Amino acid sequence: MSLDELRQGITIITGTDTDVGKTITTAALAAWLEAEGHSPCVVKPAQTGMRPDEPGDLAVVGELAGIPQERLVEWARLPEPLAPTTAARRAGLPLPTMDAVAGRLVELTAQHPCVLVEGAGGLMVGLDEHGHGLLELASALAHRGHQPRFVVVTRSGLGTLNHTRLTVDALRAHDQTVTGLVIGAWPDSPSLAERCNAVDLALIAPVLAALPAGIGENRAAAAGAIARRFPDSYPLDSGHR
Repeated sequence: MSLDELRQGITIITGTDTDVGKTITTAALAAWLEAEGHSPCVVKPAQTGMRPDEPGDLAVVGELAGIPQERLVEWARLPEPLAPTTAARRAGLPLPTMDAVAGRLVELTAQHPCVLVEGAGGLMVGLDEHGHGLLELASALAHRGHQPRFVVVTRSGLGTLNHTRLTVDALRAHDQTVTGLVIGAWPDSPSLAERCNAVDLALIAPVLAALPAGIGENRAAAAGAIARRFPDSYPLDSGHR
């Protein structure tokens, strides 16, 4: 598996949990595709924890990756920072079904060579009113002749091996393609556990990159760094292992 697969079709970015670095990873992947001349479209099916006038995850992606607004697509905005299914129920707002989301994504592939989809939280988080999530979305896409691939964003520290294997095994049990893992925040001075985890994570799925911790905090600096250097400068080299 390699990042070259992302140049065509639909790639879903999910995580082993919330706040693992999905948005920064999505920005990094989008920046790399943009620099390669592939003009990605980035989709966030449901954004939670934001009012209509607040910048959400796609604003971060656009700023860091240099993606214009017309290629940043969001289909639902919910005010409370909860799983989309829960947030929509509490707000009394509708969510598109995964079948409807799949149809919209297929339409986007007719206009854009590659589409990145950022999920919410982890793999099993509900994204519509029925509690269906990314696995159901992938199934709906396959029924339309579009087999997506997954990139899984994971942590570096203790607990990551269990969470990562559970996520990857669930995907593979449903015949989904896992392109690889991205460690969402790799520390400047990794602990023994983190160094060992970097080796063991690669036994679960290929580690595509380890993004430096804090890369998204200075957005102006991060935008240039991501566009210039991802992914070649961010693999785990022998000094990290």
